[in-house]
Amino acid sequence: MLFKRRELKRHVTIKRQAMDGIISYCKINHPNEAILILKGKSKKGNILVEELVVPPFSHSGPTFAGFPHSFLPFDLSYVGTIHSHPGGSAEPSVTDLNNFFGLVSVIIKWPYNDEDIFAWDSKGGSIELTIK
Repeated sequence: MLFKRRELKRHVTIKRQAMDGIISYCKINHPNEAILILKGKSKKGNILVEELVVPPFSHSGPTFAGFPHSFLPFDLSYVGTIHSHPGGSAEPSVTDLNNFFGLVSVIIKWPYNDEDIFAWDSKGGSIELTIK
């Protein structure tokens, strides 16, 4: 007998204070990409983002942003990353998907407002996102 694995429908909620930090950080780094680590909780597919971490030794330019994972301290509250796309598209690139970290990848596109942010799973599928 084969068992079909039930897929959890994921949802991302970003706290207002974290969202304001994301917007500010991306605007400061524009026209380069910016990258941050998302900290929070996950339960039954619901991901809550409460805090942000600037990754150690991160690097960025107009078309890339990254960091060496080996320098991160062990922390079970990392739920994913957020990075900006200064070019205006919020679609994840192949490079974004190949460097997926955590449970969710959030992308915010220029001009970096509440309506410019989107969440993605490791396969490039859209995840519903709200700001509270």
